[in-house]
Amino acid sequence: MGRPWDIPPDWPPPPPEALAVSERLVDALRAEMAEAGGDIPFSRFMERALYAPGLGYYSAGSRKFGAEGDFVTAPEVSDLFSLCLARTVADLLDALDGGDVIELGAGSGRMAAVLLRALERAGRLPARYRILEPSAALCERQRQALALEVPDLLARVEWMAGPPDEPCEAAVVGNEVLDALPVECLRWRDGGIEQAGVGWDGEGFALSWRPAQGDWVATVAAIAREQGWPEGYRTEWCAMLPAWLRTIAAPVARGAFLFIDYGHPRREYFHPQRSGGTLMCHYRHRAHPDPLLLPGLQDITAHVDFTALAEAGEAAGLAPAACVTQAQLLMDAGIDTCFAEAQTGDPVQDLALAQQVKTLMLPGEMGERFQAMLLLRGELPLPRGFRSGDLRWRL
Repeated sequence: MGRPWDIPPDWPPPPPEALAVSERLVDALRAEMAEAGGDIPFSRFMERALYAPGLGYYSAGSRKFGAEGDFVTAPEVSDLFSLCLARTVADLLDALDGGDVIELGAGSGRMAAVLLRALERAGRLPARYRILEPSAALCERQRQALALEVPDLLARVEWMAGPPDEPCEAAVVGNEVLDALPVECLRWRDGGIEQAGVGWDGEGFALSWRPAQGDWVATVAAIAREQGWPEGYRTEWCAMLPAWLRTIAAPVARGAFLFIDYGHPRREYFHPQRSGGTLMCHYRHRAHPDPLLLPGLQDITAHVDFTALAEAGEAAGLAPAACVTQAQLLMDAGIDTCFAEAQTGDPVQDLALAQQVKTLMLPGEMGERFQAMLLLRGELPLPRGFRSGDLRWRL
């Protein structure tokens, strides 16, 4: 294990100011490890690397999204994604006879801008568009983006560091949020579950292994035996998901929760052939599997277990109403109509638009790698996007 900043020579090096922030984060992590007796759980390392105030990946000021950042999400690929999502949200607000929109982690703010303008055109503007964003740096970036794109609607937008304090009715949207929840890194060894810790070996961070502890261990061990994991099988488990979703859902007296992310139903997620897990990191559009590299300067993600999401929803009092692929979501929401309306007649622009549709829809791109789940609290009709192609039977 080399130093945390030993990156391949063909990668762009971090700028000096970013490297200085990373060095401060490494010092803070090493101090916490020393206080804990040598190492900390991997989930804690991931939490600090992503969310440590002023130091973590999502809390510091570097650009994360789009061509100049580390990765591109569907709203940056094409506005067609958000235009389709606006149709789904409009149906939900219709069913609620109003209500708020709550976006979890609004990223660059692009999706919020397109949703707001599309909802305005549809006559379905929410009284409040609330963005739950714990990162002050991202809040400011989102505020600037919305002030530029939809200045006349900015007064409807409210930023929150946590869920609302008061009961509300809302359509809650989370695009690529669940994949960034801290996970436990696990290994199947000698018929038991081992849990990774992270310590400092003198030059860099290194993993250590010990018997896993937690009320989730028996569940994972049962999955391991049922699936027939080979010796040394590695995977992840998002132990915090039930409590996180319960907290997010608590203030919503009636409403819907729409989550879109890359992931699998449990039988596919924990398939014996998926023996290396799903942990993936992103730095300047380079994907790699080393979460101990570049602390605070790279995204760390794990695929979503959509079966676990459905179970966490039920435990929080939500009904899993539908689960579809992203391609099915967009088709059912009318991407063909959105595409036709967005065409300009310019061959170059329309060709680029068609390529965006392919990226969003094709199985080898985002179309089937991303899933969408709708959780409901209260009796609400299925909105556009979830009226066909339900895959809950796979969960």
